[in-house]
This record gives sequence, C-alpha cells and structure tokens, in this order.
Amino acid sequence: MAIPIRVAACHVSSIFLSAKKTTQKAIGLIEQAAARRANLVVFPETFIPAFPVWSAIRPPTANHDLFKRMATESIYANGEEIQDICTAAKEFNVMVSLGFSEKVDFSSATLFNSNLFISSQGEPLIHHRKLVPTFFEKLTWAPGDGHGLRVAETPFGKIGNLICGENTNPLARYALMAQGEQIHISTWPAIWPTRLELSQDVKDVTGPTTSCSANYDNVAANRTRAAGHCFEAKCFGVLCCGVLGKDAIEEISGGSSHLRNVLEHSQRGATMFLDPTGAQLPGFTVNDETQIQEPAPFLQDVEGILYADMNVEDCIEGKQYHDIVGGYQRLDVFDFKVNRARPCPATFVSQNDTNSIQD
Repeated sequence: MAIPIRVAACHVSSIFLSAKKTTQKAIGLIEQAAARRANLVVFPETFIPAFPVWSAIRPPTANHDLFKRMATESIYANGEEIQDICTAAKEFNVMVSLGFSEKVDFSSATLFNSNLFISSQGEPLIHHRKLVPTFFEKLTWAPGDGHGLRVAETPFGKIGNLICGENTNPLARYALMAQGEQIHISTWPAIWPTRLELSQDVKDVTGPTTSCSANYDNVAANRTRAAGHCFEAKCFGVLCCGVLGKDAIEEISGGSSHLRNVLEHSQRGATMFLDPTGAQLPGFTVNDETQIQEPAPFLQDVEGILYADMNVEDCIEGKQYHDIVGGYQRLDVFDFKVNRARPCPATFVSQNDTNSIQD
C-alpha cells in the first residue's frame, strides 16, 4: 500500500544573483515546510542564483556584466551550497527538488540549467541538466544530456522532473513515463516574455513592419503541457514557478523605465498541482499566525508555499484505459532508446592510465 505524500511547492523569489543568501532562504523554507508535515519540498527553475530573464529583454551586448555575475554566482553540483541543502534535507527529514544554475570545473563560462533531487537522508539521487536551453536561454546555458532522465524510487512513489520547456518534449517525457513515474515535477521561471511593447527609439529604427502579435500565455502553456503529461502518464503533477523579486526588477531594468514596465507587467507564472487526469488538484496554504490550512487553487502574484496531499494509488485507475508504456503500447513496433552518457571535453591517455576530465 502506498504512503500518502504531502508536497510543498515553493512559489518564491531568489535573492537576486546571490547564491549564499538564496541558499539560506531555501533552508528556511525547507524548515518551514517540514514543520507543516511536508515530505517533498520543490523549488523553481534555477532558484539559485536567478533566472536570466535579462536575455529576453536586453541585447546580448548589454548583458556582459550580468552574465559574469551569473557565472560567478552559479554553483557546483557538489559545492558548498548543495551540501548545506543536503544537510537540511536530512535534518528535517524531507526530500528536496532544487533548481539551480550549475557551473563546472572544466570551464569558467559554461553553465547548465540543472535540477537536483535529494533524498530525505540528504543524498543526491538525480542530477539533471536541461536537454536544450529554450530560445534566449541559449545565451546563458549550454545543452545538457540524458544522464538525469531518471525517476527517484521513494517510499511515496516514483518521482521525476523536467525543466520548463522540456515538458514540451514528448521523448523526454516518455523517458520518465517508461520508468513508471507517478509524480512529475515541472519547474518554471517567474516570467518568460516572448514579445515586448517596443520603446519609441526602437520603433523609430524598425519601422511599422515589426510584429506586434500577442505575448506567450505562460499560465495556459505551462498547464497545457503539464496536464498532457499527467493524462498520458497517469501521474500527479507539481508545477512550481518562481517569483520575480523587486531586487531583480531594479537591477535588470538598469534605470530604464521601459524595461521596468516590461518586468512589472509581464504575466506571472502560476504554481499549482494536477491529478492523474490532468485536472487541477486542490491545494492549500498555511496561515502563518493561526497555522490554519486555507484553500488555494494556485499561487501567482505573491510569494508563498502551496501544499497538496497525494496518494499514488490514485494513478492506477487511469492505467486501465491507457497505459502507454504497457498494455496500451506496441513495443514490437516502436523502439525507443535513451543515451544517459554524460559527455566530457577530453579524454587523456598515457602509457599507464586513462583519465577523463569531466564534472
């Protein structure tokens, strides 16, 4: 019989480009969620140290200083910040899913959009690097690999994760389904603008032919992808979005009222839960003063922790209708393979030994 799980999705902002301060904030949130009987605490995409939304609204030639700070404040997958969070996971007996910008030993400027799943014993179980950075994200992160396309075997069920736009990729999603995933975590940034209201000086240069079509509807797009996965996999969904803090708005806008307006008025992502049919699962917050649970279908404009209780036995019924990795699949017709190798930049061979330089 499955053990019910309480999930805490942290709808929160980073301390902008400060790995140390954001790590301390994460530890405080882990302690708070654990006190409210959470078994799993989830953080947004690249919570440490920030999401590089500046690449969406400023030209690359204006972002050198921000990229340098991003590279400096990104963290190693086995670094001090991760060790501190692993220690907190063990101390408070909770699992943690952490989004972070990862730096590596072999380069000072190669970064990855990564996620680490940590057990309640403080052991890293899954280290995933986003397969393909999306659109403007390519200005910050390198492509990842298949090493982290895994599910964690936990007492509460099999838990997997994909980062933001990866949830559009049916092959990546199927790789997790094929391992029996029962709870799917998807992590997202606070905002993800695809079009801007152009400032007058830009309009003067581009003229009237510049496209002015609608911006991306992040809430609908995120939920559509996550719900599709839940329905196909017959699994629960945890959508965890970030919040854009005032410190980020101040520094990214750099004194530009136009950029400030863009950042302040771009649609915010929503943190929510889904059931194995793709329908929204009721969540709740906990009042800080009374400790009373208050119903909340989602969090969007304010920081907080959204909770939901799940039981993976509820994943069984839907598998009777469509088990697309079992009885509703033609494994004799389709042949799907996943390369989990983690590439390294060089292999050095000497007469006596073979050493690979890698992360």
